[in-house]
Amino acid sequence: MTKQRSETAPPSRTAPRSRRAAWTLVFVAPAVAELTLGTVPVRMIWLVLLYVPVYGAGVLLIRELVRRFGGGWSSVLAMGLVYGLVEEGLALQSLTSPHLYGAADWGPRPFGVNAPYAELNLPYHAVFSVLIPIALVELVFRRHGRAAYLRRGGLVVTGLVAALGALLLRISVPPSEDPHYALPGLAALVILALCAVLTVLALGVLPRLPRPPLRGAPPAPRVLGAVCGAASFGYLALLFPFAGADHSAFVPRAWTPAPMAAAALLAAATAVLLYRSGGWTDRHRLAAISGALVAHTAFGLVANTGNVPDALGLIVVAAAMVALLATLGRRLAAPGPARPVHTTRETL
Repeated sequence: MTKQRSETAPPSRTAPRSRRAAWTLVFVAPAVAELTLGTVPVRMIWLVLLYVPVYGAGVLLIRELVRRFGGGWSSVLAMGLVYGLVEEGLALQSLTSPHLYGAADWGPRPFGVNAPYAELNLPYHAVFSVLIPIALVELVFRRHGRAAYLRRGGLVVTGLVAALGALLLRISVPPSEDPHYALPGLAALVILALCAVLTVLALGVLPRLPRPPLRGAPPAPRVLGAVCGAASFGYLALLFPFAGADHSAFVPRAWTPAPMAAAALLAAATAVLLYRSGGWTDRHRLAAISGALVAHTAFGLVANTGNVPDALGLIVVAAAMVALLATLGRRLAAPGPARPVHTTRETL
């Protein structure tokens, strides 16, 4: 992960290609996060429109802020945690609600926090809602590099739309799913404080940290794809209730900390492995993204499709996703202008 200030164009110069990239990210983000996991079945695809403002504008806002401040992928991940805290903690209130989505039944609730649900969803949003959509769109529009997609006015409008999107979730989902619950004031303050700390870390600290030099060549793209796929499926399987079942159907509630600890170790080991395999090319990035996406959609077929129509719909989505990833892979393999060679550590 490295800072690329030289690739960042002045914010006032925004070409039509940049606007296409911005709009692409707006629609890719909710599709990756919700549609390809099967949490929104194809027969209810219209629900994705509900998520476009918060996902689309929110992820675009994160991408613009990180790139303007010279941040790399570690900054994107930190801001992805901020996104998860805002959506799950403040908008949906699912991190602390005793009834929403049945999250309180997943396992321990220290200090009133739905711990397994939080461990699953905060990293999920950081990776699948934020990092992967941004990385995909930057691969599609790779000539644009890390330059800003929006002018300052567009950045302000994007922030307002993201805030309205979060408000839309707040007034539409919790009143119907858990109408008698209101987020305690102390919990709201803690969430806001965490968001502030992570934002300062992402935009003020991480972009200024020195990056160690590369040590050795990265694994082959297919190896990275397999590692990311196995890690994604394993992480979800350790924390996510299968097919809507309570965790107690598979793991007694008293034993829930065991798969939680295993998931944390799996995530940490994968992060260390990926960080140590620096110097990725675009093919490496696409392979890692493809492995994670295919595995998480395969898990969605197991966990989120309770009937044949939903399963068939997700299979169609998976087939379209694989076809698009393959097309992008062929584009990256086609001969073209030489890409910049990075001499410092960068994974995604």
